[in-house]
Amino acid sequence: MTNSIELTGISKSYGNLTALGKVDLTVKRNEILTLLGPSGCGKTTLMRIIAGFEEPTTGKVMIDGKDSTALAPEHRPVNMVFQKYALFPHLDVFDNVAFGLRLKKKPKDEIKREVNKALELVQLESFKSRWISELSGGQAQRVALARALVNRPAVLLLDEPLAALDLKIRHHMLNEIKRIHEETSTTFVYVTHDQDEAMILSDRVVLLNKGGIEQIGGPQEMYWSPRTLFAAKFFGDTNIVNGTYGVSGVVELPFGRYAHTAKSGVGAGPVNVSIRPETIGLEPALGATLADGAFAGKVKDTSFIGNRVIYRVEVAGGTLDLKCQQLPTPGSHALPPGTNVALTCKPESFVVIPA
Repeated sequence: MTNSIELTGISKSYGNLTALGKVDLTVKRNEILTLLGPSGCGKTTLMRIIAGFEEPTTGKVMIDGKDSTALAPEHRPVNMVFQKYALFPHLDVFDNVAFGLRLKKKPKDEIKREVNKALELVQLESFKSRWISELSGGQAQRVALARALVNRPAVLLLDEPLAALDLKIRHHMLNEIKRIHEETSTTFVYVTHDQDEAMILSDRVVLLNKGGIEQIGGPQEMYWSPRTLFAAKFFGDTNIVNGTYGVSGVVELPFGRYAHTAKSGVGAGPVNVSIRPETIGLEPALGATLADGAFAGKVKDTSFIGNRVIYRVEVAGGTLDLKCQQLPTPGSHALPPGTNVALTCKPESFVVIPA
């Protein structure tokens, strides 16, 4: 069997409010699948339906080939790591991890062996006697992971588990989650609204919007080939430029005409063009004559962010701004506002979306 989870026709309504509408989704065995989207898009509701904490209004939940739609959470081969961890403050680390095994009335020797294995997996072997109040946020998160994994679930559900951590610890824990996934070969379903987390962690990303699936794909596909305007705007930084697509395969933008082969489904007429900032070249304009393919702009604003400089540049089209980025060299300075610049774009990186 290649699939851990199969969701068919899943919907969820609360009175007149529709949280999910007819979602079909397959989660492959041993993959990390991320449910990504803004607040209120339905991602946590979908995860809670998989876990059994919510009953779908319509549809079927299959887990490991078994119809689990009506099964209680404790009878499903899944465990969940919550955003706030839900650890027991009156128990030490060992007893927190052992809690589920004791509920199942496992022998003491087995409990000790399995808890030690789980703590070794999350690199907390020496913390077993500590109280939860004595742990850092990252350590508490690893205890929650160990407690979920000690029961050897077929599927591990993670509901924004890094939201309370600072940036450096969050990046460290993402690497830890990837390592743990590789060592356990468990199917992970991960919920987040953070696109960076989704790109770093995922085998596939499910982008949700208003209770439905907007797009599914690998991180690179989602970034470079968004299929809708929502996907282009949500997944990474981009510039959306209004233009016209002609039958001759030319995209006309306010600042230039570009030969382009649009994807299927894009007809002649008004379009939105997504242009990633890193595909725009920027140099000071040294003369009145621009090189072929270049167009004129004027720096409106700059932001120095250490490893890159972000420019907002006024170009033809009135209020049109293009956000460009450049990698700075040591000791270099950003071009000041008011500087005339020459810009170049790579048409092969354009994504043309029907307006």
